[in-house]
Amino acid sequence: MSAPERIPPRSVTTAELLAKGELTVRGRIREASNAVLFCSVTYEGREASCVYKPVAGERPLWDFPDGTLAQREVAAYEVSEATGWGLVPTTVLRDGPHGEGMCQLWIEAAPGSELLALVDAEEPGEGWKAIAFAEVGEGKTALLVHADDERLRRLAVLDAVINNADRKGGHLLPADEGRLYGIDHGVTFNAENKLRTLLWGWAGDPLTPEAVDVLQGLREALGDGGGLAGKLAELITAAELDATRARVEALFADGKHPEPSGEWPAIPWPPV
Repeated sequence: MSAPERIPPRSVTTAELLAKGELTVRGRIREASNAVLFCSVTYEGREASCVYKPVAGERPLWDFPDGTLAQREVAAYEVSEATGWGLVPTTVLRDGPHGEGMCQLWIEAAPGSELLALVDAEEPGEGWKAIAFAEVGEGKTALLVHADDERLRRLAVLDAVINNADRKGGHLLPADEGRLYGIDHGVTFNAENKLRTLLWGWAGDPLTPEAVDVLQGLREALGDGGGLAGKLAELITAAELDATRARVEALFADGKHPEPSGEWPAIPWPPV
């Protein structure tokens, strides 16, 4: 009689781990403006580090409804996944030790990848894109530049879609194997144009063919009955979802990276 076939253990996905695992708070990230807790999460033999941002720890903002930042973080992840670029770490909405909040996989930044710089020059060097001139003290200025990097260019497109009002240098995490992640997406998806970012180096330039294809996919996914539309409808308001559709349509029709509107500060402060 043959031995019964052994069924291999089911592999726990990162989303399952974050959504269902036991959260243990290990510390607090003090420099954050809202409550950001560094945690470990365990589920069915798998463990990881993560960030937990409880809704109860969100500071009120004049231009965003109270208690909605965690949902916007999850919405940004869902749009990132729909692009196929995987630019936002796995992010879920769940209950935790301090109530409902956002839980996101912790990304350990890899050293040695320079994405931003201040240069004493009028024009950026090869491989760099100009952002703006910045005061560096004693009446002196320097040119703030970012890398001419296809990963950053993808992130610039994602930010335009989600209307990111706070893309700072500290929100860029180069990771192992050449990956780049963007984090801190609580102030996104406003129905009004609030794009504020360091990634203006391609402003007015034609979108890459890859980006055009991605926008076409988002148009379909955000249409009536589209999977992404259904997910976002549970996370942002109907007006914000309509505005997201409109931004995607405008980007697709224009075929160019957006330029600063002049109606809103174009660069976040502090920039890092």
